[in-house]
Order: sequence, then C-alpha cells, then structure tokens
Amino acid sequence: MTDHRNNPLRKMVLKLIDKPVWLQQFLLTRLFRHTVKLSGTARQDIVQTDLKIVTFRQRNLKRVQNHIGGVHAAGTALLGESATGFVVGINLPGDKLPLLKTMHIDYLKRATGTLEAKASLTDEQIQMMLTEDKGEVEVTVIIKDEAGIEPVAASYVWAWIPKKR
Repeated sequence: MTDHRNNPLRKMVLKLIDKPVWLQQFLLTRLFRHTVKLSGTARQDIVQTDLKIVTFRQRNLKRVQNHIGGVHAAGTALLGESATGFVVGINLPGDKLPLLKTMHIDYLKRATGTLEAKASLTDEQIQMMLTEDKGEVEVTVIIKDEAGIEPVAASYVWAWIPKKR
C-alpha cells in the first residue's frame, strides 16, 4: 500500500495547517494559481482546507463576468473543477496522476456576487485512492453564491493512474 508521504502538495498543506488562516490562504492560493494557470487568470482563492474538505472562492471580477454581470458559466465550472481537483490532489499518493474524467453542471438559477465551492471526500474514497493503482471517484461539491443560493448542481468525476507507465 502506498501513502501520502511522497505527495509534495500534501506536504505543503501540512506545513501550513497550523499557521494563521490568512497565511494559509495566501500561500496555498499563490501555489495553486502558479500551478493551475487558468485559476491564476481567474484569480480564484483557497479559503480553507482540512485535507478532506476544501473551500475555494471566485470573486465576481470583471475578468470572469458574463454579459449580465455575474460569474461566467465557464468560471463557475472552473471553480468546481479547481476545488474538486485540489481535494483529490492532496489525497492521492505522489506517484499517481489525477485526471478529470467527467464534469456535469446544471445551471439552475442566476448567481449573484462571489461564489464559493466546497468539495469533500469521504474516508472510504481516500482509502480507495491510497490502495488502488487506478480508479475514479465522484467528488461532492456544493457551489453557493453570495446570497447563500446554490445556482448550480455540479458533479465531477476524477480518475487516477500511475504517473509512470
């Protein structure tokens, strides 16, 4: 069985977990934006994580707005992808490669203001990621707007494979 020890992203999160929240947010956000360039372009923020749950924020900036002044549909999809990908990424062993397999989004209501996405994994999913060479998980994600409304229903399925074939 493999473990998390060789996962550099997880190591970084563990180094920051006992630091002040503002420092965690700043450094994790900078690291993620640098690694995932589109997240940097959209200026997404990591709000918090405890390794099983992560919260990402997408402010309603001009650069991500649609024609009616809200966060663009693609920006909303990116927010969910980033949050689910991050929580998968910090829980996979370092010798596995995470790959987005499917994304399904139903746009239900008009979103207002800043969006937050909270993605989480169960203990069973994490155990599967540690023990199986290849596999997939459907990652739970809830996306809410500034008014506390869930403007979308989204599901993301992430797969993993060995980095070296």
